[in-house]
Amino acid sequence: MPSLVVASYNVHGGVDGWGRPFDVVDACRRVGADVLVLQESWSGEGKPSVAAEVGAALGYDVTEMTLASGRIAVPAEDPWERWGPRLFARSGYGLRLAHPRRLGDSRPPPPRRASIERGTWGLAVLSRLPVVDSFAVELPQLRSDPARRGAIAVDVALSGDGPRVWVVGTHLAHLTQGSPRHIAILRRRLADAGLGGASRRGQSPPAALAGDMNLWGPPLSLLLPGWRRAVRGRTWPTWSGRPVAQSDHVLVTPSVGATGTVVHVGGSDHLPVRAELVIL
Repeated sequence: MPSLVVASYNVHGGVDGWGRPFDVVDACRRVGADVLVLQESWSGEGKPSVAAEVGAALGYDVTEMTLASGRIAVPAEDPWERWGPRLFARSGYGLRLAHPRRLGDSRPPPPRRASIERGTWGLAVLSRLPVVDSFAVELPQLRSDPARRGAIAVDVALSGDGPRVWVVGTHLAHLTQGSPRHIAILRRRLADAGLGGASRRGQSPPAALAGDMNLWGPPLSLLLPGWRRAVRGRTWPTWSGRPVAQSDHVLVTPSVGATGTVVHVGGSDHLPVRAELVIL
């Protein structure tokens, strides 16, 4: 039966909690996906994004969406070995987003940081399979969320005249920021496109929905009827050495069989999830 591998990885801008870079390309190579969804892909001013670098190195076509502006700050001195500062000190270092009302703020950075790189933070879907069609879903701004959320959907061909599969990548806000509103909108938009269990066009075509949902599996399943979880395992936070929750997911429609796993690679605060999908 036709198959492919879909994965999702929140790369935290390609840096740890101190702002020190890690080898994102090697981590993505080890994940080994045909279609890879990346969240928190960083692009410094005048530089290619993390997703573009991964795509160029590993042979992926890249579709991107910018969600927010922000900065990466590096400490003036070599920090301790831990992943990042203690929670109370994290606002001073590493990857931070700019709230929309502060995007035009041109004040110089505070002197306690050695350097600051300003840029953008976003979502990307990378595919080694031919992309036949695609569309983007833009979600409304939530008051307490510094990012404008959205989703990217790509229709990929498994072979020249073989079946096609839709893969939708997203990065959702936190539950406390009102993410159920976004999930409801995304579910309706996908249904309008013929995707998901609530499709208005009869039987949904094979599809996968992957990303950092910032939500545990059981409530996510309730909010997305017709989609089935393909991966079960804890993915966040990695800095503790023992993740306590799963916020990263791959979900599939009924016409897709799936075997999934959490992949222990990389230097992000999230672990990637990977699912081998079979078209039934």
